[in-house]
Amino acid sequence: MHDETSEKGFLLLDNKLRLVMFNPEAVRILAYPTAPENIKQLDVFLADRVKLSLIEGRSGDSLTFSTRFKSGKRRYICRTFAMQPDVSPSYQQTAALLLERNTSIGSALSQATEMFDFTPREKETVELLMQGLTSKEIAERLKISPNTVKAFVRLVMVKMGVTTRSAVVGKLFGSSA
Repeated sequence: MHDETSEKGFLLLDNKLRLVMFNPEAVRILAYPTAPENIKQLDVFLADRVKLSLIEGRSGDSLTFSTRFKSGKRRYICRTFAMQPDVSPSYQQTAALLLERNTSIGSALSQATEMFDFTPREKETVELLMQGLTSKEIAERLKISPNTVKAFVRLVMVKMGVTTRSAVVGKLFGSSA
């Protein structure tokens, strides 16, 4: 049984989508619910799962990979990195895929509260901000004035070192990943 702190899955594919390298966590993620040791041709199985679960389409010579996918009931984020070797012109471009659990809002907020030392009121404000509410809507929910909400948002931005409301949300999800 793995929790949210489990390793990230990593796959390296060549230009023909053949697996070059992968780690055990990528196998666990893509094989679920099948136990990896029960798969006879692991490289073929993983290549098929990549094609079925992670490729959204093709535009010209490049592929478009999904940014989110499900394995069982868990949701994952797939980050794709184009790898262009410069050691020899005979090598083709490859793709590296990083598979990681999709962090929930609650988890991101808990991590941020610890990291930036939010007060309980700042935490409530950020939670509502992450839901896309305006200062006026947040004020109504917390039963405070919109100016007080703006003050909490400013304090949060100073603690986080950002200058916009959207940067608060972006930094929260960026730091949790």
